[in-house]
Amino acid sequence: MAAEFDLVASALRADAADVDVFFDVLAAKLEQVLPGQVEIRRGGLLGRGAPEALTVTLGERVYEAERERRQVACRRRTVVRGIALKSEDLDLGAWIDELSAGLVEEAARSAHARAALDGLLNA
Repeated sequence: MAAEFDLVASALRADAADVDVFFDVLAAKLEQVLPGQVEIRRGGLLGRGAPEALTVTLGERVYEAERERRQVACRRRTVVRGIALKSEDLDLGAWIDELSAGLVEEAARSAHARAALDGLLNA
């Protein structure tokens, strides 16, 4: 499980040096492998532009990232029955680690999540 976590975290970090590339690639990868669990808000005319924010829902945990100029603002929320019980701002590295751990945990519980994790690692 630790090796999978490291692989997921490194896959997500691969493009983190350039915020624009990172955010575009991250949104595309997550949208592709976790349809229905990822919501992406896009800018531009009719929402057809580059991704500006994304939300990933994994059970009671909701991971949010929003592009703010040359940085990414990240947070993790714990939501139970539609009520946010806890919200925590995270730096990008911690957010990637938390999201990666959440993906690995989901993969341990679900064949669909397992396939999504494999898709993320091979995307």
